[in-house]
Amino acid sequence: MRTLSTIFWLATKELRSFFRDWVLFGLVIYSFSLAIIAQAQGNTQELHHASIGIVDEDRSELSRRITRVFMPPYFKTAQPVELAEVDHLMNNGRFTFIVDIPAHFERDVLSGRRPALQVAVDATAVMQAGIGAGYMQRIIQTEIDDFVSRSVDSRPPPVNLATRIAFNPNVATAWFASVMGILNSVTMLAIILAGAAVVREREHGTMDHLLAMPVSPFEIAMSKILANGLVITVAVGLSLYLVVSRLLAVPLAGSVPLFMAGVVLYLFFATAVGIFLATIARTMPQLGLLFLLVAIPLNMLSGSNTPLESMPPFLRAIMQTSPSTHFVSFAQAILYRGAGFDVIWPEYLAVAAMGCLFLGLALLRFRSVAVQS
Repeated sequence: MRTLSTIFWLATKELRSFFRDWVLFGLVIYSFSLAIIAQAQGNTQELHHASIGIVDEDRSELSRRITRVFMPPYFKTAQPVELAEVDHLMNNGRFTFIVDIPAHFERDVLSGRRPALQVAVDATAVMQAGIGAGYMQRIIQTEIDDFVSRSVDSRPPPVNLATRIAFNPNVATAWFASVMGILNSVTMLAIILAGAAVVREREHGTMDHLLAMPVSPFEIAMSKILANGLVITVAVGLSLYLVVSRLLAVPLAGSVPLFMAGVVLYLFFATAVGIFLATIARTMPQLGLLFLLVAIPLNMLSGSNTPLESMPPFLRAIMQTSPSTHFVSFAQAILYRGAGFDVIWPEYLAVAAMGCLFLGLALLRFRSVAVQS
């Protein structure tokens, strides 16, 4: 009980120090509010208001139908373009797409000659170009098939493909990016806050004062983990409710309390990493450099940005030993697919086991450094 009481009062000291540090306090607020909104709405992967021009050399009913079929919000209203202006307009970046409908296009289609229709794409807009080219191919092909089926006695296709998209019917980037932004912020801030708490004590000379008191290095380290973990847990809960659910209107399919329990488990690992890095770094700039070496790979290779299936097999096997990978896995399962504890308990067990291992290593390292000091 004395140890628990000591950890509690040292944690309250850490909380007071945190709320007096306006830089770290502002970083937490920004990371779980404006940064989430910017990541969800600024890095969209959907086609949105792509500029398109039409070179209509055919002047037929089919060419006019193709011109009218491109509509907002995917495309801007198609603008007529002269053939001689195509190169100039593409070089100036005026249009992302220009469709060239050749002369006698409708006649050749109806006669079964399979004419070519050219689409010029400005690939400097990589996201719009890659997605838009596929959209345009399907849109134009559908319009041509519909026109031909109405004009001639054509047989219906032997197979109808029915596509049903689960969990994110409109394939909205914001639904994915907002939650993944929170997960990345948890890793980032847990390492920074826990590490900064230790380095700040060392830089201010208060670490020696603490060690001279009747407290152990274990109690000092656990108080920092408890205080900073509490701050991040509260911030995650508020961000999920106010920013993701209310402001961005992202539906959360599963149990938020179950997810928050997983966040608490993962914080033991992330804060332990911060403590461990703080025992290596002597100053805040050194901690920042070590943070870049550790946190960025953890976030980028955890599956929050790129699926594990697209990684090389050896890298995928290595990342299975990282709690951040399992953290992303059970977060997606709960918040996107509505999974219950009976589904995600192996991920919880993996995070808890590896978190305890890293926490033990960090505490041993902190104890040895504290004793040497």
